[in-house]
Amino acid sequence: MAQQPVTAALIKELRERTGVGMGKCKEALEGAKGDIEQAIADLRKAGLASAVKKEGRATNEGMIGVAESAKAIGLVEVNSETDFVARNERFQQFVADLATAVAHDSISNAEELAKHSISKNGQKHTVDQFRAELVQTIGENIQVRRVKAFPKKSDKSIGVYSHLGGKIVTLVEIGGANGEEALAKDIAMHVAAASPDYLSPEEIPAEMIAKEREIAEGQVKGKPANIVDKIVEGKLNAFYDASCLARQKYIRDDQLTIAELVAQRAKATGKPLKLVAFTRWNLGQ
Repeated sequence: MAQQPVTAALIKELRERTGVGMGKCKEALEGAKGDIEQAIADLRKAGLASAVKKEGRATNEGMIGVAESAKAIGLVEVNSETDFVARNERFQQFVADLATAVAHDSISNAEELAKHSISKNGQKHTVDQFRAELVQTIGENIQVRRVKAFPKKSDKSIGVYSHLGGKIVTLVEIGGANGEEALAKDIAMHVAAASPDYLSPEEIPAEMIAKEREIAEGQVKGKPANIVDKIVEGKLNAFYDASCLARQKYIRDDQLTIAELVAQRAKATGKPLKLVAFTRWNLGQ
């Protein structure tokens, strides 16, 4: 059989037809001298066939893993087809291993993680190779959905809260000092329950504020002109109170907003604490 050129377009076509990673597709095509049908057959013989067949199946379950190292906190979401598999010990260990890799090596995205090498049971393979093996063993499609590393700093405290066995994971960052992880975790628990959309009104896009204002103005048509502005501003403030973490009432003490809770702690400790950021991951969102 004559050698056919292994072009980028051919590799892409094999990738689209099989769901196998680009590197493996290139290897298969080179081994098959550019014959795409032979390459598919070789991939199947290599044990990737069942993984390929499952790649197209929906993955709506799974879990979000969390790990911590000296330099970062790592989050990774791995999806499966069923909750049954999400509770599987091997699946959960896989998620834990990935989160650990993210935390230790500050991996920034799923593509980088897929190529990352990890050692397991005396073997060293890429994460994507271990994922494919797990697909073979468990019999369900498994996909790494998203990855993020949160670097630690000497003037920052990070708190993490995992809810419903990793279905919801929240993270809160407080600037100004370290050692305030307990406060950050308490606020992360609040984030899990209250589901804010923004940190503060300053983060809300101008077009969204304009839309909320337009809605509010539509609700007060016919009211006396001298009170319309006050009513509209009141409705906007209510929107801010509901959607912005800093202005939400703390779920453990509705006499305090989250911003006031942080300010109270800052006064008590003498530290310049400030709410910096929050992250809320819902499985599959």
